[in-house]
Amino acid sequence: MSMLTRILDQIAATARAAVPPEFGQDVEKNVRAVLDSTFQRLRLVTREEFEVQQAVLQKTRELVERLERQVAELEAKNSNTGSAKKPPTAV
Repeated sequence: MSMLTRILDQIAATARAAVPPEFGQDVEKNVRAVLDSTFQRLRLVTREEFEVQQAVLQKTRELVERLERQVAELEAKNSNTGSAKKPPTAV
């Protein structure tokens, strides 16, 4: 059972306990439906899914930084060797 399901169960049970017994089951069912609908619209993710995406993002950032350094090194090398190998201009 997921954490969200347990939370919804607790909220629904609390709502059921707060009303007279003859209305409890209906109130619990309605509260659960409203909460389910609300959470679906929010498009929530689990903590585990969030942490996986956070790790992927960190690796991607590291890769981009490494590639930026490599490009800068290649550009610096190219500009240094490029100016030394330019053919002489005709006068």
